[in-house]
Amino acid sequence: MANPTPEQVQQYIAAGLPCEHLQVEGDGQHFFATIVSAEFDGKTRIARHQRVYQALGDRMRAEIHALSMKTLTPAEWAQQPR
Repeated sequence: MANPTPEQVQQYIAAGLPCEHLQVEGDGQHFFATIVSAEFDGKTRIARHQRVYQALGDRMRAEIHALSMKTLTPAEWAQQPR
């Protein structure tokens, strides 16, 4: 199976988690995602990451070898410098 592209990983996350902002970078093996979702409100960092893993399902084991992520609520994202 070919390694997924960052665009494919972005589509996988977006299909399982409503996001206000989603950006994925990577080389086919290692990915970094910035994910902004209202579903993260009131959740710990671990719970947020678990929610992303849930959205990815079996792809996390089968296709994606490493995923680092920054998970933010819309309010946290609004406070980020750009």
